Amino acid sequence: MDRLEKFVNSLSNWLNWVAGAGLIAMLALIVADIIGAKLFKWPIPGGIEIVGFLGVVVTAFAVAYTQVVRGHIEVEFLVARLPQRARKAIASFVYPLGMVLFALLAWRSYDFGRALQVSGEVSMTQGIPFYPFIYGIAFCSISVFLVLLVQYLKILTRAAKK
Repeated sequence: MDRLEKFVNSLSNWLNWVAGAGLIAMLALIVADIIGAKLFKWPIPGGIEIVGFLGVVVTAFAVAYTQVVRGHIEVEFLVARLPQRARKAIASFVYPLGMVLFALLAWRSYDFGRALQVSGEVSMTQGIPFYPFIYGIAFCSISVFLVLLVQYLKILTRAAKK
């Protein structure tokens, strides 16, 4: 269990670094585009398109780490006031539901990415293929699934010890 948790946490941390690099690249591209457009009358061709793709990278790759540090919005003020038994009952419903959601998201994203790869769908301005970004969403969904699984197993093992 500890090895799985360590692997999932390090994978999530690595994905978060990719998201951070995407955010820095997005910022640099926007600044370069504005400077190019205002000072030199030459904006970066396809800059908005590339920023959109980087937005996918930033969003998808940061979700797993955000779940690891429990940075998502929770209704904790309500759940914290419930008895321990009720909290465990809610967790035994919410965590599997989240795992099903991200498993379905990974599966359908992979299918969609495969369809885009086969069809050769690319962006309009730069001709960037869409499918690597959709595969990235699928991979990140698997990592969120694993984070939820580890957190759920920790709750179950804590409940079994008591």
